[in-house]
Amino acid sequence: MKRLLSVALPVAAVVLVVGVAFAQMGGGMWGAGPMGGGMGQGMMGPGMTAVGQQAPATPITEEKARELAQQYADRYLKGFAVDKVLPFAGMHMPMYSVELKGPGDEIRTLHVNPWGNVMPFPGPWRRVG
Repeated sequence: MKRLLSVALPVAAVVLVVGVAFAQMGGGMWGAGPMGGGMGQGMMGPGMTAVGQQAPATPITEEKARELAQQYADRYLKGFAVDKVLPFAGMHMPMYSVELKGPGDEIRTLHVNPWGNVMPFPGPWRRVG
């Protein structure tokens, strides 16, 4: 009996600690916690944007990506204008890499995802070539 308790008690303690950890995380990758509502839905869940609004069912167009990138530049990068919009394939929808040209020939790159979220790529350096 003593031998059984010496093995069962530590195993039960570990199971309890792991259960509490998973409960705090919301069930991990399979639950509705920080990892989303299920596998493959990412950090935000299906169809959710950064501000928690429902995303449009159809991806944005190249013209809309250009417009959103220019709005971003007008707000955060004074004097920059859209130079090129380069589409590329995302997981299942088109995304856009947008190059902005600044007043001193600086180049900045933005990423526009299929739902219209604009994200800057790091680095305010000049592109050579």
